[in-house]
Amino acid sequence: MAQGLQLAQRLTQSLVLSPQMQQSLALLQAPTLELKALVEQELQQNPVLEEIAATDPDQSEKAKTDDGDSPETPDPAEPPADITFDPITEKPNGEPADDFAAEFERLSQLDQEWRDHFAQTNMPMRQSAEDEEKRQFMFDSLVASTSLQEILLEQVRESDLTPEQRPIAEMLIGNIDDHGYLKTTLDELAFSTNIPCEKIQAVLTVIQTFDPPGVGARDLQECLLRQLERAGEQDSIEYRIIKDYMEALGKRRIPEIARGLDMEVEDVQDAIGRIGRLEPRPGRAFLSDNNQYILPEVFVQRAGDEFVVTTNNEQIPHLRISNTYKDLMAQSGNTAEVMNYIREKIRAGKFLIKSLHQRQQTILNIGLEIVKRQREFMEKGVAFLKPLTMVQVAEVVGVHETTVSRAVSGKYMQTPQGIFEMKYFFTAGIQTSSGEGMSNTSVKDMISEMFRKEDAAKPLSDQEIVKMLQEKGIVIARRTVAKYRSELNILPSNLRKVY
Repeated sequence: MAQGLQLAQRLTQSLVLSPQMQQSLALLQAPTLELKALVEQELQQNPVLEEIAATDPDQSEKAKTDDGDSPETPDPAEPPADITFDPITEKPNGEPADDFAAEFERLSQLDQEWRDHFAQTNMPMRQSAEDEEKRQFMFDSLVASTSLQEILLEQVRESDLTPEQRPIAEMLIGNIDDHGYLKTTLDELAFSTNIPCEKIQAVLTVIQTFDPPGVGARDLQECLLRQLERAGEQDSIEYRIIKDYMEALGKRRIPEIARGLDMEVEDVQDAIGRIGRLEPRPGRAFLSDNNQYILPEVFVQRAGDEFVVTTNNEQIPHLRISNTYKDLMAQSGNTAEVMNYIREKIRAGKFLIKSLHQRQQTILNIGLEIVKRQREFMEKGVAFLKPLTMVQVAEVVGVHETTVSRAVSGKYMQTPQGIFEMKYFFTAGIQTSSGEGMSNTSVKDMISEMFRKEDAAKPLSDQEIVKMLQEKGIVIARRTVAKYRSELNILPSNLRKVY
């Protein structure tokens, strides 16, 4: 039988997320700052949507009835009524006819319900004048970050490099990573640019005199040596240790270093302590992560014996359907194409408003359940964090566990114990001898405290930690302790020993 390519039709069934569902999931998963960008994009694409300003009197004041009483508002636990459209009927001539008057009346009622709903349930946490002043000062103090490469290029312009050397300097700076290290060898640069290696080395020597000290080094040893040279400590013990005993230093072979230098162990330990104060990553201060701004999604405040949980609705855009386009639809001179366009935009806007409400309600419900199950943590701290899974929360909230995962992704909760990522509260548990569960995070915190209190001359081994935990009723394997120690960036006992 001959082989070849063939086209064939096949009928299959598959689950595909609709564009509206994809939008709803994107809104749920997006943190507040990203959410504002998504809503801003939607406002530009959908002309019937408009944002309600925080100072909009229509949002803060209740509409009055004829007798002066406020109209009945929707239940805060339930989302506002959905927008519906009347079934399309046909005129005698066969053309579709819409009951626009009834549709507009429902749209107006929906707007009022949303204003009342936000006024009742989405009121942001009130802050004192002092807190608001601090917050404003923080925003006013934010400045655009400057990259390490920009700092180095500025120093090139102020240096004594010749016009011929400056392109070489720019090429070298372009190959310096964010930590301040030159990640390409001079031979590779010379081969790719056809510039003699000696010229590149001469320019690199100048760059290594720039700030921050140690920048442009090709490895850790060169980085530390350049920092000591800038400080005029070429004849120091620290310089000799880094230059001649770098491998032994990395493995903490202090007696070996002391014998090689013909010095006392105590003097070598003091010198190693001073080496530890050098900067292993010169570009650390210019990393963008240092300027990351965290905006909590959920606030937990103590009120007497209870904890009050609220969402950060102050930063969430409040949207409504524009009356301008409702009036435009009421005009009899519009074509069917215009009517259908506006109707589709209104439906899309309605779905976006509903999705925003569902997002906030879902995050609030998850926050309430976290606080309920982690009450001891809220009162006493990390040591009392309980094991918690997303499945447990999903069952109570009434959503799938993947929805919980999306809802807490990249979001933070401000608690009496500080600001924590919401995923922080979901940890596996370890069974204690009393039958109660303890979270892995709490066990790590205990292990970290044990290492902090150990005798530096006799550091604790992993097996000794296992025995100490058993005395507290916590039974775990030695390999688990080793895993937690590695996650805490704590060296093995033989490398922690101080002679």
